[in-house]
Parts: sequence; C-alpha cells; structure tokens
Amino acid sequence: MKDTPTKRKVVEAASTLFYQKGFHGTSVRDIAEKASVNVSSVSYYFKGKQGLLEYAVFNYYEEYLAIIETTLEESQVDSPIEKLKKLVHRIIQYKHANLQLSCFIHRELSMDSVFVREMAVTYLAKENFIIGNTFSDVFKNKKEDKHKLDRQFLLMQLKGMLVTPYVLHNEWRSQVIGDYSHSLFVDRYVKTIHKWLDYIME
Repeated sequence: MKDTPTKRKVVEAASTLFYQKGFHGTSVRDIAEKASVNVSSVSYYFKGKQGLLEYAVFNYYEEYLAIIETTLEESQVDSPIEKLKKLVHRIIQYKHANLQLSCFIHRELSMDSVFVREMAVTYLAKENFIIGNTFSDVFKNKKEDKHKLDRQFLLMQLKGMLVTPYVLHNEWRSQVIGDYSHSLFVDRYVKTIHKWLDYIME
C-alpha cells in the first residue's frame, strides 16, 4: 500500500509515543488520538500496533542503509579516512533527523527480544558489514599499525560513539533547544568522533 499523508501522520505520532512511553505503554487509541485519526485507520493501514512498529522500523532502516550506501558511492575518490569521516557524518545526521525513532530503536536494541533478533538478522548485519569494511580500509595501506591487535576494540568504540547520543539522550537533551541548536550538536559531536579517528590514525 502506497504512502499517504494519513500514514505519515500515524507513523510520526507512533514514533513520538513509542519514544515517550515505550511500545508496550502505548495503545492504538493513544496513537490515533495523537495523529487525529480514527482508531480504524491504524488497523486499516498497519493491521495493528505491531504492524505499525514493523512498518516504521522497516522504513527507517531502508532509508538509513540507502543513505550510507549512497555516501560511500559518492566518496569513492576520497581517501579511506575521509570516506569514513563522511560516513560518520551522514549516520549522525540521519539518526538525529529521526531523533525519536532513533532513540526508541536503540533502546529496544539494548534488550533481547524477537524484535532485536529480527533486526540483527536483517538490517544490523548489513550496517555492521558496511561500517566494519569502511573502518578496515583505513588501515589497509598503513605501514606501521600500532593498533593492529586492538582494531576490533577500536571498531567497537566507533560503533558505540555512533549510538551513544540515542541511548543516553537524557545526558544532552536538556541543553539542546530548537533546530539550530540540534544542528550545532550534530556538528560538534561529529567533530569529536573525527578527532578520535585522527588520533587513532597517528
């Protein structure tokens, strides 16, 4: 079924409520009221709350993976480190542009559930493959690699930095108000990761 303004309204309402109250703490009626639609619309478009969750997460990750693949294609002439830096920037930009859904998804991913296992088999495996390969390329032609034995731990640290703002969002959320402030946060946070990459490349 094609996308419609009503479907988008329902997904946006659900994203906000899942973020605020959790999946199990949110009812279909809550979503319908937030989106200003009939309860029957949720059933019609998504076959219920679980279907709505799957639709929202599917769209989130499909767009996310398309963006990071496009970023790598557009940066083919760049050095491996510049390619990785651009990838980091686009990942943080995307997650921040979809802040509430990003926070909800990463919170759910911290728990062992059917949802998490399904995500791991599909989208997370592809994300890990892309980030891992791009990170490994940085070290390929390095004559002296003082971090060779620690590379797996460094990759783990990088992945951690990519999700930290969306797992620990209460640590910074109160200091960020308005679109411009959010944009500044993204720029500053990305620069911090870039400095870390420069450090491990020294």
